[in-house]
Amino acid sequence: MVSRLPTCVLLLALAGGVLLFPGPGAAQGLPPTTGEQRAVEVDVHATDAGTALSAEDARRLGLATDGGEATLVPPVLTQESPAAYPEGLEGVDGKVVLELRVDEQGGVAEVHVTGGTSEKALVASAVAAAKGLRFSPATLGGQPVSVRLPFVYRFEAPLPESLMSHLAGTVRARGTRRPIVGAALFLDGSTTPAATTDSDGRFSLKTLPGGHELEIRAPGHAPATFEEVLITGETLEVLYRLEPLVVNPYETVVRDERERTEVSRITLHEQELREVPGTVGDPFRVVMLMPGVGSLASGISYPVVRGSQPAATGFFLDGVRIPMLYHLLLGPAVVHPDFIDSIDFHAGVPPAQYGRLLGGAVEGRISRPREDRLHYTVYADLLNSGGFVEYPFASTGTSVSVAGRVSYTGLVMVPLAEAVNGAASDDYDGRANFWDYQARVEQKLGEGRLRLFALGSSDDFGSTPVPHKPYLTGFGVHTTFHRVDLRGTHPLAGGEGELGLTWGVDDFGFIGESTVQRPQGIQLERVGEYTLRQMSFAARSRWERRFSRFLELSAGADVEHRRAAVILRGTGLAPGQREDGLNDDPFQKPSSLATFSGAWTQLLWRPSPLWTVSAGLRADSYHLVPGISHLALEPRLAVRHALSESLTLKAGAGLFHQPPTVLMHLPVLDTSGLRYGLQEGLQMDVGAEWKPTDGWEVNVDAFYNPLRRTVEFDLTEVALDRRRIGLTGLDPAESGYAYGAELMVRHPLGNNWFGWVSYSFLQSKRRQRFARFDAEGNVVDWTQGTLPFAFEQEHVLNAALSYKLGKDITLGAVVHFNTGRPESGEVTSKTMSARFDEAGNPLWVRRGMDSAERLPPFFRVDFRVAKSWALEDLTMDLYLDILNVSLQQEVYGYFYGFSDPKETGGRSVHEREPVALPIILPMLGLKATY
Repeated sequence: MVSRLPTCVLLLALAGGVLLFPGPGAAQGLPPTTGEQRAVEVDVHATDAGTALSAEDARRLGLATDGGEATLVPPVLTQESPAAYPEGLEGVDGKVVLELRVDEQGGVAEVHVTGGTSEKALVASAVAAAKGLRFSPATLGGQPVSVRLPFVYRFEAPLPESLMSHLAGTVRARGTRRPIVGAALFLDGSTTPAATTDSDGRFSLKTLPGGHELEIRAPGHAPATFEEVLITGETLEVLYRLEPLVVNPYETVVRDERERTEVSRITLHEQELREVPGTVGDPFRVVMLMPGVGSLASGISYPVVRGSQPAATGFFLDGVRIPMLYHLLLGPAVVHPDFIDSIDFHAGVPPAQYGRLLGGAVEGRISRPREDRLHYTVYADLLNSGGFVEYPFASTGTSVSVAGRVSYTGLVMVPLAEAVNGAASDDYDGRANFWDYQARVEQKLGEGRLRLFALGSSDDFGSTPVPHKPYLTGFGVHTTFHRVDLRGTHPLAGGEGELGLTWGVDDFGFIGESTVQRPQGIQLERVGEYTLRQMSFAARSRWERRFSRFLELSAGADVEHRRAAVILRGTGLAPGQREDGLNDDPFQKPSSLATFSGAWTQLLWRPSPLWTVSAGLRADSYHLVPGISHLALEPRLAVRHALSESLTLKAGAGLFHQPPTVLMHLPVLDTSGLRYGLQEGLQMDVGAEWKPTDGWEVNVDAFYNPLRRTVEFDLTEVALDRRRIGLTGLDPAESGYAYGAELMVRHPLGNNWFGWVSYSFLQSKRRQRFARFDAEGNVVDWTQGTLPFAFEQEHVLNAALSYKLGKDITLGAVVHFNTGRPESGEVTSKTMSARFDEAGNPLWVRRGMDSAERLPPFFRVDFRVAKSWALEDLTMDLYLDILNVSLQQEVYGYFYGFSDPKETGGRSVHEREPVALPIILPMLGLKATY
């Protein structure tokens, strides 16, 4: 309450007051009446237990008191009605004492003036205001009663404006600068707020000049007291910061309001993307812990979804397909985390908008620019340093965001790996470096938006000869890509339309280096380069509209033109290239031109509140110059039925096509393989979603994916071997199937923690042609059989937990387990049998693929701990994130060799040594957010 303003004060004095009781016409010996109710006034008095009615009066009124007094529950003021200081009245203070009769409903039935000032204007204002007061009804013995009580309005004449002081300012959260809405400000010990903050955290109040104490209270923040000295007639502008009770709280996320219409979509937000142990804070790496996902090796981030090749899963960023998503396979994704708002993961039957893929789909949704003020993030850890800056230009409706990072992996991780493996050399320096950038300019255009988004990435790893000896050769791999995307959205025909244009260039190459003797000394020179380069131009459109709560429609089209070439420089030759330059293999063609185009539509129909039907259709055309064309039509259907508010059944199926694939997406190879035709497969999924209680989700899926035609190349073991053994003319297509079951129990963000447990059972098979060998390792026969696929991991278990301890410490852990893949030679070593020749010397003989063994299971634990500080305008985070803190070694294959005869008594024996590494990524980093 500000005493200088016209205000009122409530004084409740029921002890010794008067109670009005609407008594019955005839009860407890009272004179009989005609049945009408009459008012009976009785006195109440104070007791140790509160205000009460005497036992005699209670019996007379028919109240059940167990022989004792009847306790009165007094009214409580629920709605204030301030009295305005009368206009035209100056310099007059005073009080008006009233007696109010509060009826059984809590309203003011009567107002009587019992004392105070004789100024008629003040009396009239008080009487008028009192009629607007509201109370909770008083009760006596549990029955509503009417009571009389005193009430006082105090009036203080406002001072002239020239004698007042003005205090205005903003209340923000310390560390985040977030405006605090609804903060209450109490002046000079008053119990009534002098002001509250608005939606922008602003407040304003007038008071007398001089020294004042201001206390600020807001939910979720520690109260704070500030002292100010105000000068007559002046305005003081202030900024107050309140300490949050929890830094970076794990609040329940409700940002994703999209209804779930797909079969297997999982959406992750906020800390679920950035604070999962073992992911080095990268959102896309969290996909590796989802159900249905296997891995090539521990720490490698390309997901193997439901037993398919990694290249069968598509990665998208707001509809733009990204070719190389991760740095150095082990590193973070090529997109800064602050650009990512959420991630959708479709393990099976993705909607029709996702085309030209045979497996799952992962889409990162770019966050909308924040338009309130400047934001930036900077961080540094053992692998890389980076930053993100975002600034809005309010006058033009433009927002600019820039991000980037650069690594120094070679300075830290390469020496560490060499020390662990004992592979350090004085002749070579290992290198492993990367950089990336992203930039966005977004402009408001009436009801629509225009966005220009550019991103690029570069990786370089290998070994470089040290120029102190001649004729040392080194080898390196480099990858680079750039994308520039222009996207516009605007209301169209009752819905929203989108149009996008994308330009891109991709490089994937091998570089050979050598030290040579020159007159001026030993120098390092590049002696060869083999690079796959691809340039692409793409356009896409999309339109969606909700016609009613029963029907929604979306449709779109896209076209992409790719121009790919093989660049050869120097004396180096590509793997398998003939010196005469006559190469018939399509992977060695000097160039390729291809055009991909498609159109799709998705209809969402809700025939009743319990049923949701999502039907999609996609048509794609694949054209490779000269004259190779393929058409594909893909129907897709998903149905959901709500058995109750907590349990939903779901089912879906669809047809999918994709060009031939290699292990991962590579320029040129994605287009050259079209001469072998398309891959084709079905995806079928049934399952259930259950929410047993608030904050818990259970998802169960069972799937069966018959693969009618697969063309899955491994460059060194399939394409080149086929030519060498005379099988080039054979159709490389195979067939197969995958089936399995998935379970995910999840607690999304909320109550200071999040976590999930996911389990996947998988069988993935291919019908393949393979060789059989005799005892000496010679091929004796070729046959066909249905064999485990190279990427099959029968059991995969993941458990993730992150918990906010107290105010500013977070602990988290991940447990991962998987069973080994087949040792079939496609991505691992080939299983060998120990044999002896005629002289008794040991031999290793390759087994047929149908008798390949499996690699051992693997188990690891990841760990993360973080400490946060809320500074004046910054939030600081210090974190330690360790992949494989358990120091477990994963076996990637075996080395089949022989012992040194000198060490085994003069005779060599078989030795099979596991090729294993404890891949450990300890990440200590510091992050500042403004």
